[in-house]
Amino acid sequence: MSSLVRFRDAIARHAQSDGTFACALPGVKLIRCAAPTMPMPVIYEPTVCFVAQGRKRATLGASRFHYDPSSYLLASVGLPVMGAVIEASAAQPYISVQLDLDVAVLTELALQHPPAGAQAVSTGLSLGRMTPALLDAVTRLVALLDAPGDAAALAPLATREILYRLLTGPQGGIIHAMTRSDSRQGQIARAILWIRAHFKDACRVEELARIAGMSRSAFHEHFKAVTAMSPLEFPPSCGCRRPAG
Repeated sequence: MSSLVRFRDAIARHAQSDGTFACALPGVKLIRCAAPTMPMPVIYEPTVCFVAQGRKRATLGASRFHYDPSSYLLASVGLPVMGAVIEASAAQPYISVQLDLDVAVLTELALQHPPAGAQAVSTGLSLGRMTPALLDAVTRLVALLDAPGDAAALAPLATREILYRLLTGPQGGIIHAMTRSDSRQGQIARAILWIRAHFKDACRVEELARIAGMSRSAFHEHFKAVTAMSPLEFPPSCGCRRPAG
C-alpha cells in the first residue's frame, strides 16, 4: 500500500460524509467533498492544507492556486480567499486535512534552524511540493485518530515534525517570516488583524500604515505583495469594511 493511499484511508475512516470536521487531534480538521463546488469566500487563517485525493483551487485577488496530492497550500496570514473543489466525485471524493500553524512551536524551531539568507516579501498564500518525508509525517499524525490512547503523547511529536519539514523546505523563508514581528509579513499581519478586529470602524490607510510601522507608500507596496490586493481592495467578505482612502 502506497503512502498516499494510507494517508487517504486514514482520513476517510473518520470523514465518511461531506463537510469539514474538527477531530481529537489539536489544530487538525478533516475535509471531504463528493462533488465539485462553486467558489465560496472563506478566511484562510495561518494554516497548511494537505490533499489526499482530488483537487482544489484557491483564488486570492487575481492569483489562482491549484493544489492536489502532489502539493500543499500554505497560508501564512489570515486572508480572504475564494475556495472551490474542482476535482471530486462520489467514487473519488475530495479528501484533505488542514493543520493550523502553531506559531509558538514554529518560533522555537526557527531559532534552532535559522534561514540560510535574506528572504523577499512574498504573498501570504503559496504552494509547496509534497515530499515523501512530509507525507509520511502527515500520515502518521492522522493515523493517530485510530489510536486515541497514543494521540496525547505522539500527536505533538508528529505535528512538530511536520512544522520542521515545512520550515526547512522550500517555503521555509515564508514560515520564518511568520515568527518575526519585525518582518514585512509580520507587520502586514498586524494590520490585517486590526482590520478584522475593527471591521465596524472606518480606518484611514495612514492609520493602518502606522499600525504596521511603515510609511504609507511602503505599506501599500508590502500589503499588496502579501495579500495580492491593495488596502482599498481588501474585500468586505473577510468580515471587515474597506479602509478609507
